[in-house]
Amino acid sequence: MNRNHLIEKIKKRRSFLCVGLDSDPAKIPAFLHEYSDPVFEFNKRIIDATLPYAVAYKPNIAFYESSGSKGWISLEKTMQYLQQLPEKVFTIADAKRGDIGNSAAHYARAFFDHLGFDAVTVSPYMGQDSIAPFLNYEDKWTIILALTSNQGSEDFQVLQPQLPTLLDKLGMKSCGYWKKLYELVIDKALSWQKSENVMFVVGATQSEMLATIRDAAPDSFLLVPGVGAQGGDLKNVAEKLLNKDCGLLVNASRSIIFASHKEDFADAAAVEAKKITTQMDQLLKNIF
Repeated sequence: MNRNHLIEKIKKRRSFLCVGLDSDPAKIPAFLHEYSDPVFEFNKRIIDATLPYAVAYKPNIAFYESSGSKGWISLEKTMQYLQQLPEKVFTIADAKRGDIGNSAAHYARAFFDHLGFDAVTVSPYMGQDSIAPFLNYEDKWTIILALTSNQGSEDFQVLQPQLPTLLDKLGMKSCGYWKKLYELVIDKALSWQKSENVMFVVGATQSEMLATIRDAAPDSFLLVPGVGAQGGDLKNVAEKLLNKDCGLLVNASRSIIFASHKEDFADAAAVEAKKITTQMDQLLKNIF
């Protein structure tokens, strides 16, 4: 799905909701275990219930890989189901892959060619050659981890060079603006070829840094997890990150898919999805 198609879908649905399919077999309703593939049955019902509200779906690959070949089959069936829907949705493999170029090429083939995802999340730690194989695909998106919502993000992502402090101590004037690591990641990625197919992961809980990120990537789409169960505020995210094309996919996982653990789980998911997209519709009126 290219950029124009994604923007048109957001406009048509009046939503920028991405439903995260973090389908933990231990948390899905017990009655589903009577089915031959409980995870796929769970996903199918969640998709059917939330389809009027979502523009994207994001399976978290860890929840499928942890079940071995059986989990991979559930993922394949989920993707086949999404691809046969009457109206195409945007699909994201939340895989967070990051390896040398040869390995990255095989990861890209797995998620883009074999499974047919529109996008995959990747770690930039190993640099440009580990990202390039993903960017080689036409109308596919590479979603780079920039500033995540977990507590450990402070270990590396917000670090900045210590030279300005040292120069100040020596009575020398430091030159320019010294950026944090996540800002350098964004700057570098936007300098690569085919950077128009790059998105960035930005945690909704990083409230004080959201505006800085939009300044660094004014035209890019951002995938924003952390709204819902993790406590991120949708209105605050939208006020700081919406651009003229919307430029956002806000992910909600547990707050939607596990809104109920009973037989009404799909209906409960629809209620939560509608609640979020009602707010999104109001926020989108500011731009289109």
